Amino acid sequence: MNRRLLAAVAALVFLLGSPHASPAADGLPNVVLIYADDIGYGDLSCYGATLVKTANLDRLAAQGLRFTDAHSPSATCTPSRYAMLTGQYAWRQRGTGIAPGDAAAIIRPGRTTMASILHDAGYTTGVVGKWHLGLGDGKIDWNGPIKPGPLEIGFDYCFLIPATGDRVPCVYVENHHVVGLDPQDPIKVSFGKPVGDDPT
Repeated sequence: MNRRLLAAVAALVFLLGSPHASPAADGLPNVVLIYADDIGYGDLSCYGATLVKTANLDRLAAQGLRFTDAHSPSATCTPSRYAMLTGQYAWRQRGTGIAPGDAAAIIRPGRTTMASILHDAGYTTGVVGKWHLGLGDGKIDWNGPIKPGPLEIGFDYCFLIPATGDRVPCVYVENHHVVGLDPQDPIKVSFGKPVGDDPT
């Protein structure tokens, strides 16, 4: 287990137990981590931004714990997400550059992650939004169960887009399945050749 990751999560859980946090029904403090691409420290009005009002995020910040000193291990999405979840520098793991749409799951099942540590501590964990850490074994059949993924590394629930909005297939995945999949119109994806007359 990565001791730095464990220490960071333990500190996070301890600090979120402050009087500002409202505990969940089971007594554990709520933990909400917002990890967004292309947003900086100075982009939220709770940190002094004036161009865009972020009232709902400001309210969360006022009622919770704000971090004022953070460092990103990478300037791009896949490696920074990998490092945040595993506590390991992305350059120490193969395949952690910007992942293509058909990338295999980069974080292997059984790997200690922030989600697995929180899950083992009694939290119900979930991830919603852009994943971009690969899914499956690299030969995904989008028409069936998609494994491994977030559920195999400590998350209890996921609702995500697999990569970026410009990488096919542009679908939502809930847990192990594409949302709204129509068996009469199966998803066909090729990153090496066009499908019909349409590029992919």
